[in-house]
Amino acid sequence: MLRVFFLALSLLGFLPLQAQEDLLARNYMQQGAYEKAALLYEGLVAKTPGNTNLVTSLVEAYQQLEQYDKAEKVLLETLELSKNLVYIKVDLAYNYQLQGLDAKAQQLYKEVIEQVSANPPLASMVGRTFKKYNLLDEAATTYTLAKDAGLNSVYINVELARIYGEQGNIEQMFDAYINLILESDRYQSLAQRAFNDFITDDPQNEANGIFRTLLLKRLQDDPNLLYNRLLSWLFIQQKEYNKAFIQEKAIARRTNDLNGIFTLASVAKENEAFELASTIYQYLVEQAPSDEMRLFAHQELLDLRVQKNDQADFASIEAAYKSLLNQFGTAAETLDLQTKYAHFLAFNQNKKEEASAFLKETLNLKLNRFQEARVKMELADILVLEERFNAALIYYSQIQKNLKDNILAQEARFKVAKTSYYKGDFEWAKTQLKVLKSSAEQLIANDAQDLYLLITDNTVGDSTQTALKTFAKADLLLFQNKQDAALEVYNTLLAEHKDKAIEDETLLEQAKIFENKGLYNRAVQNYQLILEKHGDDILADDAHYRLGNLYANKLEQPEKAKEQYEKIIFNFADSIFYVDAQQKYRKLRGDAIN
Repeated sequence: MLRVFFLALSLLGFLPLQAQEDLLARNYMQQGAYEKAALLYEGLVAKTPGNTNLVTSLVEAYQQLEQYDKAEKVLLETLELSKNLVYIKVDLAYNYQLQGLDAKAQQLYKEVIEQVSANPPLASMVGRTFKKYNLLDEAATTYTLAKDAGLNSVYINVELARIYGEQGNIEQMFDAYINLILESDRYQSLAQRAFNDFITDDPQNEANGIFRTLLLKRLQDDPNLLYNRLLSWLFIQQKEYNKAFIQEKAIARRTNDLNGIFTLASVAKENEAFELASTIYQYLVEQAPSDEMRLFAHQELLDLRVQKNDQADFASIEAAYKSLLNQFGTAAETLDLQTKYAHFLAFNQNKKEEASAFLKETLNLKLNRFQEARVKMELADILVLEERFNAALIYYSQIQKNLKDNILAQEARFKVAKTSYYKGDFEWAKTQLKVLKSSAEQLIANDAQDLYLLITDNTVGDSTQTALKTFAKADLLLFQNKQDAALEVYNTLLAEHKDKAIEDETLLEQAKIFENKGLYNRAVQNYQLILEKHGDDILADDAHYRLGNLYANKLEQPEKAKEQYEKIIFNFADSIFYVDAQQKYRKLRGDAIN
């Protein structure tokens, strides 16, 4: 506060005298120095008695000093200046209310509302003044009078909608905002923010039920697509993606626009509703009007099948990839399909040589330097898979050189660091990571920071770096999709390096594998062990956050989940999980999440 005050003082020399005094008075008000503020405002009002902003500021200073008689005198003098200053009567009535003169205040409020009824254009300023004092009923009455008189301005409609929300008149609020969107699409985001304050992911939430009923009723009377879109949005918030799909299909049939369905499929996939996501993508394969959209839907379907990791399905998936390549061809336009196919061959089918040969053929196509970089990145990843680290580093370095300052170049630099780490060249890895820690790409910066700290923490005081080399070996096994082998290495690490710096990292990575295998109780044990033995170390917030997610999403123990998120909120304010933990905590507590 003092910093703001001294900044204000430093600016005074650049302002006219009256503006200087006004700024100084406002700063006195912010500091609670009401006597000094009142003295300045008295002088300003004396010079410009018609400036109602200065008048109301002076009145506020008097009221803070409980000098209600002085406030009344100033307000009465102001009212004598013009008959149009009806809103000043609200200030006067509130001044009576502060003194406990409720009957006098109510009589004046009633008089003001009657004047608005006779002269509706007064509503904006009068309504705003009522709302300033949280007199919501009077403000709503004022704006309604103006609206009934035909003054259907956006400002009045927005204010009415906000007041309904503050009053808890949820249905009227939803109704008002929907009417605003019908008037113009540009009010969609404004209304959406208001809806977010009341709608939760619980279909049984009262506001959700009111909103759904209102939209369905409107849809019966008027088949406006807005109602379908809002219903779809509501069902997505409630994670009822199948119901959202029904609405999106209704929209698509009337608009021939499938964008909403594509978005819904992506949301369902991200939220692990894999079966429904597959259904939606299959629908898109059949309905998409262009080859590009059909190919994208086909690829997403294959991604979902690969994600299931059902080895019995791998031969069928490989055949499906080949079928798509035959159907859509191998050209620059199908590059994404080609790189995904090669990745599947190498990482899932263990056909590394075939995948590399296929990608080298892809490099012969007419590709721009960004497309070429994507192919080389996949080729390098396969070389790392084969533990041909030096050959992989050549490709990664070429990408860095050809695409300086691009995100692909930063990704390649990180992979240089990770590959160097795999092969035990920790100093060179740290050199790359130092640069990446300040990357504008937050995910890359975070990953670089984590790996840098891992290397630093486990090389200090360990000249042989045995533990870190073993940990890197397990990390490489995970990259190679060898979870069981990685688990064995982690078990060895925990046995041979108990209570050493590497222990918490090992427990964390081991817990992640347990989660992937559905061994949730074993994962919980690891996270709890991290917190017991390393509760003050750098991975404590990770353990709290992952433990909270397990309790919330897998073990159905919301109270225990809240405890973990609460630990992050109160003890780890600088954690990258802080905002997410805060939102999840509020959600479990039953708050509406914006």
